[in-house]
Amino acid sequence: MSQAISTPVSYETAGEVALVRLDDGKVNALSHEVITALHQALDRAEQEAKVVVMIGRPGTFSAGFNLKIMQAGPESARDLFRAGMDLFLRLYEFPIPVVAACTGHALAAGAIWLMSCDVRIGADVDAKIGLNEVAIGMVLPPSVVTLARDRLSVRHVQASVLLARLFSPASAADAGYLDRVVPPEDVEDAALAEAAGLAEGLSLAAFAGTRQVIRGPVAQSIRQMLDGDTRSFTVGLS
Repeated sequence: MSQAISTPVSYETAGEVALVRLDDGKVNALSHEVITALHQALDRAEQEAKVVVMIGRPGTFSAGFNLKIMQAGPESARDLFRAGMDLFLRLYEFPIPVVAACTGHALAAGAIWLMSCDVRIGADVDAKIGLNEVAIGMVLPPSVVTLARDRLSVRHVQASVLLARLFSPASAADAGYLDRVVPPEDVEDAALAEAAGLAEGLSLAAFAGTRQVIRGPVAQSIRQMLDGDTRSFTVGLS
């Protein structure tokens, strides 16, 4: 049964799997409204499902935060950054597995979103994935760097964070943004199959407990950084 939560976020269930889809018809920019709708979808999934699949639109998973909001002034940028990081941290610690169907480009906050998920399946398309902040004049906050160090391949952290290296889907799997890449027509089915296998094969109580063992200390560190990161967050202009 499918039921829209709010445009452009929709929610449906397929057996024990919750499908959360973001499709704004453009670049899947993250605004306060979108972030709120994603939280609402996660609220439902936590009650109704054993695994969540988060799906982008064809060609684009997410190009990051809404630029109009980010460029509206320092407070506006800081508020949206904090809202996004609170969402990503929730995903990073979510009590059930989260599978991402990365349908294309995933830049800046879109790449952070991928790093927050458990299994990331990418479409083999002409797309760019990565943290491009340094290239556009932004200093990456410590909270984001901490997440990158935890989720990316150690061989690629410096290039990803410091050099703003962007990856094709195939090379993004080597870097750690993705776990595997499939033909674009298969990406959603592959994500659903992965989710169904996790729903059947995992004890959710054991999963949630072990997640806290492995991710709890990192999440605590990120939380301790977020107030300072939010106060100092600025949007680059060059």
